[in-house]
Amino acid sequence: MAEQAAADDPCALLLPIQKHPRRSNIPFTSLLTKSNICILSGPLACFLIFFTVDLGAGRQPSRNMLAALAWVFLWWLTDAVPMAVASMCPLFLFPVFGISTADDVAKSYMDDVIALVLGSFILALAVEHYNIHRRLALNITSLFCGDPVNPPLLLLGICGTTAFVSMWMHNTAAAMMMIPVATGILQRFPAGEAVHPDVSKFCKGVILGVIYSAAIGGMSTLTGTGVNLILVGMWESYFPQEKPISFSTWFFFGFPLALVIFLALWGILCLFYCSRGSKKTLSPYLDRAHLKRELESLGPMAFAEKMVLAVFGVLVMLWMTRSLTNDVPGWGALFDGRVGDGTVSVMMATLLFVIPNKKNEGEKLMDWNKCKKLHWNIILLLGAGFAIADGVRTSGLADVLSENLDFLETAPYLAVAPLVCLISGTITEFTSNNSTTTLVTPLLIELAQSMKLHPLLLMVPGAIGAQFAFLLPTGTPSNIVGFTTGHINIKDMLTTGIPLKIVGIIALSILMPTLGSFVFETNKIP
Repeated sequence: MAEQAAADDPCALLLPIQKHPRRSNIPFTSLLTKSNICILSGPLACFLIFFTVDLGAGRQPSRNMLAALAWVFLWWLTDAVPMAVASMCPLFLFPVFGISTADDVAKSYMDDVIALVLGSFILALAVEHYNIHRRLALNITSLFCGDPVNPPLLLLGICGTTAFVSMWMHNTAAAMMMIPVATGILQRFPAGEAVHPDVSKFCKGVILGVIYSAAIGGMSTLTGTGVNLILVGMWESYFPQEKPISFSTWFFFGFPLALVIFLALWGILCLFYCSRGSKKTLSPYLDRAHLKRELESLGPMAFAEKMVLAVFGVLVMLWMTRSLTNDVPGWGALFDGRVGDGTVSVMMATLLFVIPNKKNEGEKLMDWNKCKKLHWNIILLLGAGFAIADGVRTSGLADVLSENLDFLETAPYLAVAPLVCLISGTITEFTSNNSTTTLVTPLLIELAQSMKLHPLLLMVPGAIGAQFAFLLPTGTPSNIVGFTTGHINIKDMLTTGIPLKIVGIIALSILMPTLGSFVFETNKIP
C-alpha cells in the first residue's frame, strides 16, 4: 500500500519524516525571563541554605526550616506562582525536610480561626450579592454630605463608612467596595488641565481616606484583616493552655486604638486636602442629589436583603457575647468552652443556604455557585502562616533568630512596644501584612520569654505595626486599589502616611501598656 501511495503521490513517503520536525534551537538567554528567574529563586535559595549554612551543632532542623522559609517567602515576595500555590508549599516542604509530619502540617490549614474566616467570607459574598454594601455606603455618606457642602464633614462620612465596613470584611474588599462609591462622587467634578487646585486636593483626600480607613477599620475586629487572625492563631498554637483571644476581647482593645488613629487620619486629611476655599469651590458640583439618585436606583429593600442583614447582625451579637469577662462569662460558658468564634461564623453562614430568598421558587439566600469567588488564597495563606509558626517553634529556628534581636532586651520597658512596632511597620512596606506577621510574631514570642515579659506585649505591637503599610502602593492591595484611580501618587502617600504612621506608633505605645494590660491581662506571664 505504501508503494501505491508513492505512485499516486511521490511525497507520500516523506510524510513520516514530516511528522517529527527537527527540534529548534532555543537560545539559553530566552529562558532567563523574569518569571523563570523568580520561580527558580525559591528552590535555589532553599538548597543553597541547606547545603552551605551551618547554625551550629544540633541545629540541623533549624537550618532546614530556614531553607524551607526561604523558598516560601521568595515565592510570596516575587509572585513567582499564585499566592495560594506558594502557601501550599509547606505541605510538602516540611515533611520532606523532616520539620513536621504530613498530618501535623495539614492540621494547620483548618482550625477554628480558618473556620471563622470561611464563614465571614460567605457572609461577605451574600452582602455583596444583594448590594447591601452599596446601599449602606450611600445611606451613610448622604448623611454627611450637608447642604451646602461641608468638605471636612463629607470626608468624615466617606472615611467613616469605609472604616465601618472594613470592620466586618477584609480590608481589600472594603476598599474595592468603597472606591467606586468615592469615584462616583468625584466624577461630578470637572476634569482636565483646567481643574481647580482645591478640587484636585479634595479628590486626593477622598482616595487616601478610603484606602487608609480600610486599613484602620480592619484593626478593630478579628475579621477585619488576616493579620489579627494570624496573631490569634499563633497565640493559641504557642499557648494552648492560656485563655484564647476572643472577638470581644480584641474589640475592646482594637476599637479604641483604631478610633484614635482614625481621628488622626481625618485631621491630617482636613489639614492637607481641605483648604479654606474648598467649600465655595466644591458646592456647585456636589450635593445630595447625586447620592439620592443612586440610592433610588437600588429600589426598596427586599426580603432577601433584610434577612442577610439580620443574619449578619445576629452573628456580630454572638461574637461579642460569647466570652465577656472572668466575672461575667458569656454564652460560650454553656458549652464548657467547646464553641469558638469559627463555630458561630460557619453556623450563621449555613443559615444562608437554608433561608429562602422569596425571589424565585426554591431559591435560598445563597447557593454554592455564588461562593465561587471565595478568597481561598487568603484561607491558604492563613493556613501557611500557622504551619510556619509551628515549624519555626518546633525546629528551634525561633531561638536562633531571636538571638539577633537581643538588643531589645536592653531597651527601656516603655520603649519596647514602639521599637517592635517600628520594625514591623518598616518590614510591611516591602512585604504583605500577613507575611510580615507570620515572620515576626514567632520571633517576638521567643524574645518576650527571654525578657520575662508577657508575649502579647510584643506580639500585639508587632501585628498591628504590620498593618501600618501607609507609605508605598505595594504595601497592601488596598493601596494599589486607590493608586490605580489616578488621583494619587507616591508623594501624596508619603505626605499623609508618614505622620499617620507616627501617630499610630505613639497611640499603640500608650495604649498597649495601659489598656492592653487590662484587656489582655499582661501582668500575668504565661
